[in-house]
Amino acid sequence: MADTMSGLKRTNYCGETTSALVGKEVIVCGWVQKIRDKGMLVFIDLRDRTGIVQLAFDDQTAEELRTKAQSVRSEYVLAAKGVVRMRESVNKDLANGDVEVYVSDLRILGQAQTPPFEIVENSNVKEELRLKYRYLDLRRKNLQQNIILRHKIAKVTRDYFYENGFLEIETPMMMKSTPEGARDYLVPSRVHPGSFYALPQSPQIYKQLLMLSGFDRYIQLARCFRDEDLRADRQPEFTQIDLEMSFVDVDDILEMVEGYIHRLYKEVLDLDIPTPITRLTYDDAMNRFGSDKPDTRFGMEIIDLSDLVKDCGFSVFTSAVAAGGSVRAIVAKDAVKTLTRKEIDKLTEAAKGIGAKGLAFIRYVEETPTCSFGKFMTPEEMNAILERLDCRQGDVALIVADKNKVTLPVLGALRNMLGKQLNLIDKSKYNFLWITQFPFFEWDEDLGEWVAMHHPFTMPMEECLEYLDTDPGKVKAKAYDLVLNGVELLSGSIRISDYKLQDKMFTSLGLTEEEIEAKFGFLVDAYKYGAPPHGGVGIGLDRLVMTMIGADSLRDVIAFPKVQNASELMSGCPSPVDDKALKDLSIKVALEEK
Repeated sequence: MADTMSGLKRTNYCGETTSALVGKEVIVCGWVQKIRDKGMLVFIDLRDRTGIVQLAFDDQTAEELRTKAQSVRSEYVLAAKGVVRMRESVNKDLANGDVEVYVSDLRILGQAQTPPFEIVENSNVKEELRLKYRYLDLRRKNLQQNIILRHKIAKVTRDYFYENGFLEIETPMMMKSTPEGARDYLVPSRVHPGSFYALPQSPQIYKQLLMLSGFDRYIQLARCFRDEDLRADRQPEFTQIDLEMSFVDVDDILEMVEGYIHRLYKEVLDLDIPTPITRLTYDDAMNRFGSDKPDTRFGMEIIDLSDLVKDCGFSVFTSAVAAGGSVRAIVAKDAVKTLTRKEIDKLTEAAKGIGAKGLAFIRYVEETPTCSFGKFMTPEEMNAILERLDCRQGDVALIVADKNKVTLPVLGALRNMLGKQLNLIDKSKYNFLWITQFPFFEWDEDLGEWVAMHHPFTMPMEECLEYLDTDPGKVKAKAYDLVLNGVELLSGSIRISDYKLQDKMFTSLGLTEEEIEAKFGFLVDAYKYGAPPHGGVGIGLDRLVMTMIGADSLRDVIAFPKVQNASELMSGCPSPVDDKALKDLSIKVALEEK
C-alpha cells in the first residue's frame, strides 16, 4: 500500500532546488528518473516538470530509510524531505547538478510497472508507441517544455490584447452548419431528430456579429474543428487566436498584429523582430517565389524568360507563350556537383508529379553549358537567356513552360526542394512577410466558373468593385496572410459591412436567394441594422508554437494529438457507440462495403 503525504507538503520544485538553498530543509515531489544503488550509498534522480534533483542516502541514513530507497524503481512517485547540500561529484548536465537533497524522510506515493519505453529526451521509440502511452510520453522533458512554452505564448497573447482594449468573449461550440471551405464535424440533436449542430471551423460569423453588437475589439483562444485530411501541420481540432476589430482598415489590423508578434518573440524567445514587417502583394509573391507563402530565408527567385523565347525554335517554349502562359526559371548557384543528371531526372519526375509536363535545364559544367534544348536555340538566344539568368559556370538552371497556374507553383515547389537539398536555408532566421491583395475569385476549370478564394464575407478592394460583374479575375480582396519561413501563420480580411454588397457577393458566388436565406439569413438580417467597418484575423496557435520551437509536427506541441487517420491512439477514439445511444439520436448506421 502506498504511503501518504501526511505531514509533508512540497516546498520546492526539483529543478528549482539550487545552491541558494544549501543548508535549508526542503520537501520535493516527483517521479524517479534513475536510481544508483552502491550498497551503503544510494542516489535517486527525482524528476518533475522543472527538472531533476538528486536525492542522497548514505551510511549515516537510518537503515529502514535506506532500504526503502533501495526498493524504488523507475517512475515511482516519491515525496522526500531533507537538507540541501553541495555534491561531491558535480553533474554538469544539470543546471542544479552541484547540489543534492540529503534525505531524512521518504514516502513512496505511487508504485509503477516497468514502462513500455524509457522516459528520456529525444526518444527514438516509434511515435505510434509513444502516442499510445501519451501520458508517459508527456513526462519527457522536451515535450513538457513544448507544452509549457505553449502556455507562456497563450499568456503573452492574452496580456497583449487585454492591454490593447480587447475583450475575451466565448462563442458557441455547437452552431449552424455553414460553408467555410472544409467538411464540418456534425453533432446530432436528440431534441430535434434529423437535425445537426456543427462544431465551428472558426468563430467567423459570431465574431462579426459581436462587431455589430458594439464589442469593437474581440479576442478568443478558440477551439476549431475541420474534417479534412491530416498532414504534419494540420489537426482535426486546433486552437486559433481569433480577433476582430471595428472602425479599422487593413493597416490598423496589420500594425496591431505586428505589435503582438514583436512582443511575443521578445518575451518568449528574447528576439527582436523588426517592424514594420515587409509586405508583398499576392501577385508579386507568386511571380518571384511561386508561392503565396514563400520562404525568404534564401534567394533563388523565379525569372521570366517569356519575352526572350516567344519566337525561338523550341516549340515547347513558343507554344506556352502563345497560349497565354510563360517560360520561367530558377537558378541554383554553384550546384553542378550536387545536381547531377541523375538528380535533375529526379527533379523532373517531381515536377511532373505536381503538374508540369517536363523540365528543361541548363547545366553549366564546362566552358560551354550543357542544355537540354540547346539545339533549338541560336547562339544569340542562348546568350540572352544565360545573361538574363546570370547563369555562370558551376550553376544549374531549371526551366518550366506552361500556363502560369502551373509554371509558378511548380518552380516554387522546386525552389523549396533545392533550398533544403543545397542547404541554403539559415534556420536561425525568422523571416516574417505579409502577403496582401489576394485574388477574390479563382477560375475552376472543372466547374467552368469563378469560385471564391476566401469566405463570402471578405471585402473586395473598392477600386475593384466595378469588375465584379464584368471581369471577376481583376477583383482583389482586402485579405492578408502572415507568413513565417514558408509557413502560413495567420489569415484575415476586412469584412463586408454593407448588406446590399453582401447580397451581391452571395449572388456573384452563385448562391440562390433560397440558399442565402437558409445558410446566412440571420447574418444578412443583422447587417440591415447598422454594421461598423470591421475586420480581423485568425492565428493558428498550434502552428505558431511549432514554428517558434522548430518542431517538425503539430503533434509535438499538442498534449493529446490525433494521427494521420484522425484517431487518437491512446484512448482509441473514434469508437462505436451502443444501439441505445443511436436510437436516442434517431440514427441508424449503414456502413458501405469497401
